[in-house]
Amino acid sequence: MTTVYPFAVEAREFSGKRVLITGGTKGLGAAMVHRFLLSGAQVASAARSPSNRDPAPSLFIQADVSTPAGVQSVVDRILDEWGGLDILVDNVGASDVPPTSLESLTDERWLEILNINLMSAVRLDRAFVRGMIERKSGVVIHIGSIWHRLVQTDSSLAYCAAKGALSSYSKGLAGALAPKGVRVNMVSPGCIETEAAYGWITHIAASEGISEEAARLQFIAAIGGIPLGRTGKPAEIAELVAFLASDRGAFASGVDYFLDGGAFPTL
Repeated sequence: MTTVYPFAVEAREFSGKRVLITGGTKGLGAAMVHRFLLSGAQVASAARSPSNRDPAPSLFIQADVSTPAGVQSVVDRILDEWGGLDILVDNVGASDVPPTSLESLTDERWLEILNINLMSAVRLDRAFVRGMIERKSGVVIHIGSIWHRLVQTDSSLAYCAAKGALSSYSKGLAGALAPKGVRVNMVSPGCIETEAAYGWITHIAASEGISEEAARLQFIAAIGGIPLGRTGKPAEIAELVAFLASDRGAFASGVDYFLDGGAFPTL
């Protein structure tokens, strides 16, 4: 499947940069892979399953980064082939827990959610930041979620809590690494129309016999509304990530950027 990137980019912006994006085969991750490739970077993607998207990353590593073994396989491959990274985007994250009561969350489910949404970033950062410190140059970007500030009271709380922990960790890591030449920031998207979100919209449209646009508005209303009146686009997140990774964002450190169409108006 060939994907058209909707914004103009500078073809040599990231020339010579080595970039790793976890969860890079779909949704936000795929848009980021596309953005960095268009800008001349070497881009590695790590995910549990390969993708048929075009353009393909420079290097694909099939791994489950929610596990220590999966992270190590990514680290070993990157160090063996590239010797390190200039930009690390910890994008992978998920909550496979169905929306049920909070009491349904077992210890095992809590740990699964914490491993994928928090510990994957902690382990990858630990491995790759060493080289960035030695070179006194590097960028780490964590992808969070607006839901760590709009905390839920059902089983989604585990996901909210994990992303909240990622935000605190990101802020602390930024403070520790900034004097060493490494910048750390976080991007927390709101409702972005990824393939999964579009699937829900088409399901609503089919089940209720309404148009996709009417279903999209219903979908937006169900999550509490978006003042801009539309869902976000994966490429819009990719653009902010690219800015933060670039020299244009060189004064940004330790910030959690909300990109949500105004859904969360105060911080």
